[in-house]
Amino acid sequence: MKSGIIKTYIMISCVLAGSLFSACNKFLDTKPEDFVTPENYFNTEADLDRALNGVYNRLIDNWGRMYSRGLFSYLNISDEFFYKNVSVNNLRVLDFDAGQLDVGKLWEVAYQGIDRANLLLENVNKPRMDETKRNAIKGQALFLRAYFYFVLVDNFGGVPLKLSSTTSPTAPNLPRSSVAQVYAAIVEDMKAAEPLVSDISAYTNNERVTTTVVQAMLARVYLTMAGEPLKDVSKYTDALSYADKVINSGKHSLNPSYSNIFINHSKDINEPQECLWEIGMYGNQQGTAQLAGGVGIENGVECPDDNIGYSGGAVHPTARLFNLFEAADQRRDWAIAPYRYINAGGTITKTAFTPAQIYERTAGKWRREYETQVPKNRLYNSTNFPVIRYADVLLMKAEAENALNGPVAAAYEAVNQVRRRGYGKPVHAADPAADLPAGLGAVDFLSHLQDERARELCFEGMRKHDLIRWGLYVSKMQSLATEVSSSAPAAWKYAGSAAKNTTVRNVLFPIPNTEITINRLITQNPGW
Repeated sequence: MKSGIIKTYIMISCVLAGSLFSACNKFLDTKPEDFVTPENYFNTEADLDRALNGVYNRLIDNWGRMYSRGLFSYLNISDEFFYKNVSVNNLRVLDFDAGQLDVGKLWEVAYQGIDRANLLLENVNKPRMDETKRNAIKGQALFLRAYFYFVLVDNFGGVPLKLSSTTSPTAPNLPRSSVAQVYAAIVEDMKAAEPLVSDISAYTNNERVTTTVVQAMLARVYLTMAGEPLKDVSKYTDALSYADKVINSGKHSLNPSYSNIFINHSKDINEPQECLWEIGMYGNQQGTAQLAGGVGIENGVECPDDNIGYSGGAVHPTARLFNLFEAADQRRDWAIAPYRYINAGGTITKTAFTPAQIYERTAGKWRREYETQVPKNRLYNSTNFPVIRYADVLLMKAEAENALNGPVAAAYEAVNQVRRRGYGKPVHAADPAADLPAGLGAVDFLSHLQDERARELCFEGMRKHDLIRWGLYVSKMQSLATEVSSSAPAAWKYAGSAAKNTTVRNVLFPIPNTEITINRLITQNPGW
């Protein structure tokens, strides 16, 4: 967004010790004055801010492997969507191997972010500056290092735990740490960050990591630890505690309109009440700013017109997702586009789908027609991506409450607030048309909650993560393959291709071949 803090960034470069050039001619011994090194950098508050921006920058990644595209689309294949006209030999249908470029780049970009955070943390105490501001920078760097590790452990399992910056190309390789060890480091960093970062009120946007962001993400981390593969059920208590911290802070609330959340993203409007943390995109990759994203392009309303906002409409919902919604649930026809734009004899026409055209529909949360930045680029825009929303916090609270205490009133109320908003009702008033049925047992309540997370958070990169931690990913994908084969129209049978290719190995990505080749201490994930 135009109001974002990630406008410029630098690559902090490291050099080897002076002995590297000890045998060279004397003119090479002259100390360079225009080369960025830890010795001649990190001397001012502005230096620290620029270095921090460089850490945030890795969450965008101009090649689309992080939140500009990959982490909510082709790197998160689940039972909620499929790709149009892709059926074989592609990551998008889970037909790939350990040499797949995008998987390797995800690993690489995450470690770039970790290394930048490590370097900043090693130098954060150098400048003379206000200690509150220094703490805020340190806290954000700690959190971001932990978050990059969360992305890695979630996708690859145990990974090398590197907590110092790279100073030499001959530094020894590291073996994989266990999943438990990686999560312990994540929790340690995030808990250390919590008292250091600033309150959301210190900023005019939600693109910085703040107190409630750390708390919400700790709730997500602990809820994940309570599920597969660790199954440490004691962490439900921590998940509930941190979700309650966010709720009780009074800093956040549900936007009364579900659609306006995503319209605001497209219009470059920050709305920190619902969206705790957004990845800030900027520009459209035209000109000097290279920090644009692709939210609403690959996963947008099909449209051939550049002025409205081009999208090939690649991401299509499964019938399973569509049928999870009741007709009165207003989220369905926003999350899943009820129309597309077609070129009819040179005229661009908005054409509604018929009730039978479920497979033809596309993702619809972010609609390029609302974008205000012109000219519009076919491949890039400034639409922010929400990493965590208040609705997610409420649903996490409900899940943790149910796991600890059963479907008590607090668990019901948390889910029902989300449902009432989805049905266009006041969120704090009981409404039988929207609320869950009373008297559910813990198992049935969890089942309803799992469906509710699919409805509320579809296309936001959460479904695969949720299914894996619930231990349901493989079974849900395999049952989807059967559903598509038996009920999809003939022209859309390929919609089950990814599901048919799913086996136990797909719970994790392979360790990239590039890493296996250079690091003899690392082992490959099972099945790859």
